[in-house]
Amino acid sequence: MSRALKCFLLMSVLLCGAVPARAAEDRALERGAAIIDPAILRELDHGRFSLGRMLAPERSADTLLSNRDLFALPSMVPVREALDREFDRYVAKHQASLPNESIGVGDGFAFQLFDRALFQSPDVRFVLAGIVNRMDRAYVAPKSCGEIRLIYRLTRTDVPLIGEIAVSQRLPMTLNLVLKAKGDGNDASLTCREIARRWLATGGAPPTLEKLFGKDGPLDLIGAGNIDRIETNLQIAHAPKSAVRDFRTDYLLKVFDYDGAAKRFTEAPLENQIDRDRILADEALRRDFKAWLLDPGHFAELDRGTLLIPDRFLASSAVAPTPIGFDVSDLQPEFGMVQGEGTAGHALFSDGDVVGALQKAAADGTKLQNIQSLAGFERRLNDVTCAGCHQTRGIGGFHVPGVDWMAAKPSNSTVVPASPHFFGDQVRRRDILTSFRDGKAPDFSRGFSNRPQLRGGTELAGTEYSDGWGAHCYLPGTRPAETDRSFRGWTCAEGLACQIAGKTSRMGMCFVKGR
Repeated sequence: MSRALKCFLLMSVLLCGAVPARAAEDRALERGAAIIDPAILRELDHGRFSLGRMLAPERSADTLLSNRDLFALPSMVPVREALDREFDRYVAKHQASLPNESIGVGDGFAFQLFDRALFQSPDVRFVLAGIVNRMDRAYVAPKSCGEIRLIYRLTRTDVPLIGEIAVSQRLPMTLNLVLKAKGDGNDASLTCREIARRWLATGGAPPTLEKLFGKDGPLDLIGAGNIDRIETNLQIAHAPKSAVRDFRTDYLLKVFDYDGAAKRFTEAPLENQIDRDRILADEALRRDFKAWLLDPGHFAELDRGTLLIPDRFLASSAVAPTPIGFDVSDLQPEFGMVQGEGTAGHALFSDGDVVGALQKAAADGTKLQNIQSLAGFERRLNDVTCAGCHQTRGIGGFHVPGVDWMAAKPSNSTVVPASPHFFGDQVRRRDILTSFRDGKAPDFSRGFSNRPQLRGGTELAGTEYSDGWGAHCYLPGTRPAETDRSFRGWTCAEGLACQIAGKTSRMGMCFVKGR
């Protein structure tokens, strides 16, 4: 793919996220499954759901903690220390691999680092940017009924807002406080069905604080006792376009589990983030991982998107680069999962491994929804990782940047509240909530991150999320053998055509015919 075309396609993705399709806007896809209203978020941030009050409820009189106070909390000291280690590791790796390109804080460097001094600054804090229901993840921990996520965005507080169109000084870092939907402090009689009913009950008219926090409201069930972990995502470095490269931005992802007994967050593996380098360096570990993943039961879970890879195969951090294109090779290009041309000795799987697993699934009568080919397998394996998902239909590495309610005139259009992937997945998530509420067994399966499942076909048809202008698509070949079965359903609506990216790729975006 040419540099110019890749840049154009990236901007198209961002613009699609910034201007959601009108039909989807009118239906408020997030209804009953997320809270992104700026007025409500402002009230919650200054009250019960400020990050300071959640992490240190005993300090409720001083809830709006600056970073200096936040990272001084005993529970957060390990987080700061781990982030420092990751910065040191990133800089050392950069200096070894790109010795001629300077790296540091400020415009004078080729690679401009995130300023670690912000972690101890009294002039920045994490602001509540969104609340997301993730009961669709109840397959991970059924007793907890899934998760509720409080998403906070790092923001400067020492810069005055001037003028009617002023926006706040938001910084490229989010902190995701992951809560158990049913925590240890909740009544033992509370059921997943009741939690889902409360959330769906807010999906009609715009919810009010009374409706959210009343004795029958979903947020009344949430408190510090529900805390499960913290997930951080920050733009660790940015490289402007230069004579030697296109612009590039790297995002560091970390996870910290909460130890309730010690009241501290501890570094933890990232879910499904395969530690490729470590596995390749250990032949026994590589053999074990291949046998585990290609087991028919695990292979089927990978296809459904419900796979949970054991910790011994996982990494404790990931750096996700952007921008990317549409080819499988563009997704986490360092992953190299399937052996192809030029990857001998540097891949975890051979073509034969994948073909054999597909043949075995067919012989066993296992119906696969997404993986129908080598390319489908590799895309799916990238797709279920933390880094792979954040590279797909994200907004500069994030999926929920959140509404900038601190702006002079906050509204959902002040800043893109969430990514196309986020909105495209809302139908599936709400379908799972409805199953819980109605006492039915939920279908936890999901499609690829950049193409929603058919269960959302009616509501999403003709939008940027599925077959509308800006949707991701696949151009089939002229002969059956030239068409990849994993993606042949990625079509465009009438009047649109799939414009592919480059001479070798068949992935692209839906645009008006003839343009």
